Amino acid sequence: MNNKNLSFLEALLIIVPMTFAIRASNNMLITTIPLIARYDFLFNNTEIGLISALISLGTFITSGIINARLKSPVRRKIFIASSISYAIVLPLFYLSSPLLIWLFSALAGISLGAIMPNIINAAGLLKDRKARERLLSIYTLALSISLVAGPAIESLILRYYVLKTVFLWFEPFAILGAILSFFIQFPEEKNVAKTSIKVFSNPGFKVAVINILSYNIPFAAFTAFAGVYAKQAFGISYSQVTALFSLFFLTSFIARLYLSIRPAQLISRFTTFSILTTAVGLSIIALTKSFPLFLLALFILGFPHGITYPMSVISISRTFTPENRNAANSQFFAIMMLIGVVTPTVAGFIAQVIGIRLMFGVLIPVVLFLLGLLRRYVKAVDEVST
Repeated sequence: MNNKNLSFLEALLIIVPMTFAIRASNNMLITTIPLIARYDFLFNNTEIGLISALISLGTFITSGIINARLKSPVRRKIFIASSISYAIVLPLFYLSSPLLIWLFSALAGISLGAIMPNIINAAGLLKDRKARERLLSIYTLALSISLVAGPAIESLILRYYVLKTVFLWFEPFAILGAILSFFIQFPEEKNVAKTSIKVFSNPGFKVAVINILSYNIPFAAFTAFAGVYAKQAFGISYSQVTALFSLFFLTSFIARLYLSIRPAQLISRFTTFSILTTAVGLSIIALTKSFPLFLLALFILGFPHGITYPMSVISISRTFTPENRNAANSQFFAIMMLIGVVTPTVAGFIAQVIGIRLMFGVLIPVVLFLLGLLRRYVKAVDEVST
């Protein structure tokens, strides 16, 4: 099938179910591994941070170093092979030990690095800007639906089965992703090596990166430690811990549903709201020890989670041609993964010294600094849409 002839409906029917399948299983992976590490293998906060970072490191290597430099035909083959590899690795976590969990985490991360950026590319192939941005919003909406449904499914499973069995129950999602990988479309790029050099000077790319930094820094710490903190501080069960993530992702879903119905025109309005809301949510967690207020913080933090990523991918889609978007999306996704390497590592050390709750408070000045930095570049991207 020719990419240029893909209709909106065809792209939707391929991209949405694969996005759901991969993201639901991937989110289960990154939120469940810390629980297994702490409560099955007795890892400390530093070790939990390091194993969370290892997953992102594998993804960063594949996305930022390998995928960004490949031409479309080779990239498609690696994409399909990685999707199949991910389906093979996921159930192996059921057999993990204190040593094997490091190996399986690295392999899962390496596989995902070739999958996620190419799904973003496929979602941005439509020529019509309104149709393309609507598809990108629906793509991010599918991400949110998977993030609501995934923890809810996991919570139900954990009422009856032990923690490690979750990886077996989520294996059908990985298999579905492997099957659908054969239908994902790839653009033909020109001068891939040259376009990748120009990525970092593009104002839309700067906005996308600063914007995602403002949320992915706290989110990387959140996925690594929120479940451990909730169980430790409030004494709740594994099933209840995973149910908490559904609450968080429910408000993310609401935000992305809104963006799917009413696509953003001025990115600056949404990014400012997102960063300020992030600071509020982090403040509630850091300053209180109340379980109801912790739930409120999760509810609040879901909104910027739902807004930030769509604004970044739209910023890239507005300021790069289709031929150059693979380089931009690959580098963007690699930076996201680099955040996922650095943040849990540093957060783990900080949490080991001052505790998980206060560690979240340390992130607030970082987020506010990024708001000031973002305002220097976002106007140029807003002008593209006017």
